[in-house]
Amino acid sequence: MLNALFNSSSLPALEQVVGFTQARHGVLAGNIANLDTPGYLTRDLSPTEFQSRLRDALHARDRALESGEAASPGLTAGRRPDDPYRELSHVRDDLKSIVYHDESDVSLEKQVAEIAKNQAQHNMALTIMTHQFQLLQAAISERA
Repeated sequence: MLNALFNSSSLPALEQVVGFTQARHGVLAGNIANLDTPGYLTRDLSPTEFQSRLRDALHARDRALESGEAASPGLTAGRRPDDPYRELSHVRDDLKSIVYHDESDVSLEKQVAEIAKNQAQHNMALTIMTHQFQLLQAAISERA
């Protein structure tokens, strides 16, 4: 019963957003750490690609729930592949526009801006999850 409650809400999608933003933060931090590494090319996880795949998974889950089937395996709680964002970890072309004298393409300003946007998305997902758990706690304790 609880499994159906959690899988039919937005919690699995928010969990995926939090996981993605955590993984992306690590990649962006690595770019900054390699700022002075000659020949280093920036890496990033594409938020657009992630959002597209998440949207497809949510549509598949909704169709499965409407037809009475089990929830989509891509958004089932407890499923943890080794590296769920491996396919998204390609080098993004839009961040490779400038090559510096050491043949690297790391721009501190761009990386900090991307980290700030990523952090805002991460915080938004966590805030929504917190509010949903507070609503659930209020319903369980019969306070509204």
